[in-house]
Amino acid sequence: MTEPLVTTQMLIRKPAPEVFNAFIDPAVTTKFWFSKSNGKLELGKRRRWDWEMFGVGGDVEAKAIEPNARILVEWPEDGSTTEWRFEPRGDATLVVITYTGTEASGCDLIAQATDNMQGYSLVLAGAKFWLEHGIAPKLVVDSKPDNLVEGWQ
Repeated sequence: MTEPLVTTQMLIRKPAPEVFNAFIDPAVTTKFWFSKSNGKLELGKRRRWDWEMFGVGGDVEAKAIEPNARILVEWPEDGSTTEWRFEPRGDATLVVITYTGTEASGCDLIAQATDNMQGYSLVLAGAKFWLEHGIAPKLVVDSKPDNLVEGWQ
């Protein structure tokens, strides 16, 4: 197994089933991360995730889904993976995200690690805002205002 490139975590003060569902169901995930998806994550199925605000998107394929405990997706474009682990902590859930499998090296590796660490940390903070307070914080959108597609708000 390849060494993780990025690991980040956040305690979200909601039960694991609710937090897990937020990353499986795009009706929830679009409140704090990507803007569009062609369906819920399902084992072995490829899904498209779009960040319309930036004019980008990509496919993911669920390689492992352990209800309320773990999600592993592969990014088929480059074979990298992202894993979410959901660890119950009383009435809260510790979410740990690990990104693995890049082929980058040198300066490209540093840039990719930095971008992924920022991105996944914002995703966790956004999920916390949404799940705990019902606020769609637009953290991902606001993180790169100069990259927004014209007309996006």
